[in-house]
Amino acid sequence: MIEAVARRGLQPAGIWLLAVLLLVAAGLCLAVGPVSLAPATLLQGLVGRVSALDPIEQSVLYSIRLPRVAAGILVGAVLGVCGAAMQGLFRNPLADPGLIGVTAGAAFGCVVYLKGAAFAFAGISGVLGTFALPAFALLGGLATTALMYRIASVEGRTVVAVMLLAGIALNSLLGAGTGLVLFFSDDDQLRQFTFWTLGSLGHATWPMLGAALVFILPAFLVLPCFARFLDALLLGEAEALHLGIPLQQMKRILILVTAAAVGAAASLAGGIGFLGLVVPHLVRQVFGPGHRWLLPGSALLGAGLLLGADFFARTVAAPAELPVGVITAAIGAPVFFSLLLSGRRSVFF
Repeated sequence: MIEAVARRGLQPAGIWLLAVLLLVAAGLCLAVGPVSLAPATLLQGLVGRVSALDPIEQSVLYSIRLPRVAAGILVGAVLGVCGAAMQGLFRNPLADPGLIGVTAGAAFGCVVYLKGAAFAFAGISGVLGTFALPAFALLGGLATTALMYRIASVEGRTVVAVMLLAGIALNSLLGAGTGLVLFFSDDDQLRQFTFWTLGSLGHATWPMLGAALVFILPAFLVLPCFARFLDALLLGEAEALHLGIPLQQMKRILILVTAAAVGAAASLAGGIGFLGLVVPHLVRQVFGPGHRWLLPGSALLGAGLLLGADFFARTVAAPAELPVGVITAAIGAPVFFSLLLSGRRSVFF
């Protein structure tokens, strides 16, 4: 009881602290790089005083760094909030957005496009241009989730246990399919796919962000409304039904929104590992298991961590750039191991 009261006092302050840390991370990512921007210059550029920047600074800020930072915020936030939602839906602390097959489906769509871009999909490439690869990745993720949901639907009910097993099976099947396509790929196609799977925010553009936002924004609008539903699910499905919650309808909406948002994030930044798994655990330790605070906290921490990882990836080996997915995995795996070894029940639920 005392712990719950203490957490209630920490929650608003924690949200504000995470928001401040996110702003600091965004400022560093915007200011630091091969072309450094002084704080005053950066502030003037952000408020629209373009004349305060020379042409090179304008190009760097508006065409490169702002889209990259916006992509980092969107992708990190959506992976964090969807990870918290999936762990609540499956009532499993090891669940993450990739468990429903979105990431594996996006990877399969990616390799299929890269393999056939020059021949089978030449017309599509000509029409969509740089949007072709993200479009195939998004389509692959959504198609996989739709198939998983169909398998998990039994007599009009969505069985979470079957959904979990179907997701694992589809991940394995799509991984085999991806490997088979790669076996028949040339060196250039292998390099492109490897770069995509390791994750990067460097290719983000304003048009790509606008297209991804169509699928990502519903997650930010809808998932916080599911806080009460996810809290009730922690008690069990039978208890949630007794509380008058329309369980099947909520599951459908939750899975659809999560799949679309994570698929769009994967199409925008490639494979970003461990954020959706580790971030909700870290937030849950401070904020408790209640999703009213867990969901926004996970979104803010996920965005801040991804921006921090991207900043490190850009600067540690400059002028070269490390894949940001490698950094998130290198940070996330030890943190997750420490959570597992801590033996605290509160780390989970």
